[in-house]
Amino acid sequence: MATEILMLNPLYEPTQAALEAGHTCHKLWEAADPAARLRELAHIEVCTSQSGAGIDAATMDALPNLKLVSNFGVGLDTYDLKDCTRRGVTVTNTPDVLTLDVADMALALLLGVVRQVPYGDRFVREGRWRAGNMRLTQTMQDKKIGIVGMGRIGQAIASRCLAFQTEIAYFGPRRKTDLDYRYFDDIVALGRWADVLIAACPGGPATYRVVSRDALAALGPEGIFVNIARGSVVDQDALIELLSTSQLAGAGLDVFDNEPDVPDSLKAMEQVVLAPHQGSASVRTRLAMGQLVIDNIAAWFAGKPLVTPAN
Repeated sequence: MATEILMLNPLYEPTQAALEAGHTCHKLWEAADPAARLRELAHIEVCTSQSGAGIDAATMDALPNLKLVSNFGVGLDTYDLKDCTRRGVTVTNTPDVLTLDVADMALALLLGVVRQVPYGDRFVREGRWRAGNMRLTQTMQDKKIGIVGMGRIGQAIASRCLAFQTEIAYFGPRRKTDLDYRYFDDIVALGRWADVLIAACPGGPATYRVVSRDALAALGPEGIFVNIARGSVVDQDALIELLSTSQLAGAGLDVFDNEPDVPDSLKAMEQVVLAPHQGSASVRTRLAMGQLVIDNIAAWFAGKPLVTPAN
């Protein structure tokens, strides 16, 4: 039996190649008229997407037989899971396999800010060392690390931070009884306690601007903010204001409001370390994410339980 897949957007090349080797794949982005192409593919039951794009109601309206969306990525903030469930569409994602890389990125950004690694790199390359030593930096030791979202990634970040002799506390919708870390049910109170605030929560309406201006300001002029979650979870305008007026010491940012458009004001700040949404962007992790996409599709066509259903 022929197995057909609609690809809503390009995937990681090895993943896409593997799917094309085993299925008839229709690439929507190659269609001259995507709406017309969707009408031609109204029989499709399986499609792929990725976390940054998801699937909207209009696309599902055009695919009345859709049963599975195999998502490349762990984030589901671009999916209305309740609407998908109502329509009988199961969404799968790629949890666990990217946890360690994203946690590593959080620490890379934090260390980059605390020890001013990118600044030091420029200092050497531009020959400024000849005129004198670089300025002194903060240290990681004894910092109080507040983590917003203590899921898989948050816990992996916490375990890494402990190696630097730090204290850990967290904010989330509920206390996790199996963890010994201090819990705050008020993010502003966590900001007052912390030296560093790290956003590691899911995106979506429930966490929109959860890292508010008040939470950022509570960190104080020596405070640092790190975001490896989603740009939507922080008040980006407030972050820029506090950084530019020395009410925050620095920030490490892997995600932004309107990627890939990053405000020039952030680019100009030497106390800010920027990355182009690279949290899970290692070859090993992307291959593992792609394998989950492939495995979920294979399970569906074989009539077996899905590996990582999200709804």
